[in-house]
Amino acid sequence: MKLLAMEARQNATYYRSRYQQVQDYGAELYVLNGIGTPDFWPADRYRVVGSQNIDDLITEAKEWHEQERFDGIITFSESGVTTVAAVAEALGLPGVGVEAARTSRNKLLMREAHRRYDAPHPDFRFVTELDAALGAADDFGYPVILKPTLGAASNFVFKIDDAEEMAELFPQALAGIEGMSWFEMEAHGLDLGPHGLLVEAFLDGDEFLIEAVAWDGEVYLGSIVDRITVEGGTFDDDVHHGPTALTTEQVAAVHRVVRAGAHSQGLRRSVLHAEVRFHRGEPYLLEIAIRPGGGGLDLIAGITAAHNPIRAVMDVARGAAPRVRHYRPTGVHITAMCLMCDAGRITAIDVPAEVSESDKVFFLKITASPGDVVRRPPEGNSILGFLGTTGTSLEDARATMLDYASKINVTLVQDGELS
Repeated sequence: MKLLAMEARQNATYYRSRYQQVQDYGAELYVLNGIGTPDFWPADRYRVVGSQNIDDLITEAKEWHEQERFDGIITFSESGVTTVAAVAEALGLPGVGVEAARTSRNKLLMREAHRRYDAPHPDFRFVTELDAALGAADDFGYPVILKPTLGAASNFVFKIDDAEEMAELFPQALAGIEGMSWFEMEAHGLDLGPHGLLVEAFLDGDEFLIEAVAWDGEVYLGSIVDRITVEGGTFDDDVHHGPTALTTEQVAAVHRVVRAGAHSQGLRRSVLHAEVRFHRGEPYLLEIAIRPGGGGLDLIAGITAAHNPIRAVMDVARGAAPRVRHYRPTGVHITAMCLMCDAGRITAIDVPAEVSESDKVFFLKITASPGDVVRRPPEGNSILGFLGTTGTSLEDARATMLDYASKINVTLVQDGELS
């Protein structure tokens, strides 16, 4: 099969390892970046348009498609899902459709769809000014969540505990989202819906991350991972455990909620990354994205539940029935985390062989490089990379992970010394 992977603006080398997985599973993968670096992919299967404009991307994709006859188009980027939907539609290839992609990308449109179709969700309000944000928070009751409509990776997502905190963080978030990388990587010329901030009621229970597939009316929960982070004012999405601790009855309730959300977003055939949080004993939707979860969630799905989100992407993209089943854990325990450090400019990252060569490490990906500037909330939410370890239990896997993470050394130049 021939597949085309796309980004309007290349996200460094973040998705190259996933592209390699697609090839390892038997696809002939071509890559088209609107703005990108040379030598990112083998030259005979790589093109850079030199523009983020959707019309230019479609023109180049059509020309290449006439030569190669692609079976489908894929993306692993949250910033690429609407672009890919538009290009697939223009080329007559399988896709979710531009309207469903826009609804699934824009958090306000997603929430409005959930409300129309009674898919369980928190109360929400789109706000453009501080007074409106304060009014929404008063109506919902503190704490509340402040989040971008076109965000990703928890950038500028805050838990707000009182009016004073809202007054401090709202203007910072409003200014910050204009330069947010996930927004800047979108294609130009597409209607993405309102770009701004939402205030949402806070859900007080545990959170779960789900890799799923919608296919012809059914939704399959392939993998469920528990978020076990000690929660603060920001959402670093940093520590997870699988298999889930949910009971059979709770899994069934989560399935009903994810299915309702997928249908409300107009998703008939799609890979899904769903985030669900319990509130007063019942599951509610945080979001449903139309691409696999980031970090090592694809690997976690395979280890803990024998589900392969990357193969699902490949199948769905070409209109083939995916190889999926309803959630069935394997019994293997993992923990995984985002690697974090203080703010500053990185001068060196040292990963000892004890960590990089351990047979207990199933996932180690350093995404930052010397020279990168690490930004911490409220200015941003940069990460160093990801680390995942296996074990005989949650406690065993977590102890190994924390020990190994402590041995990764990052040297920083602090704010006052930045050049």
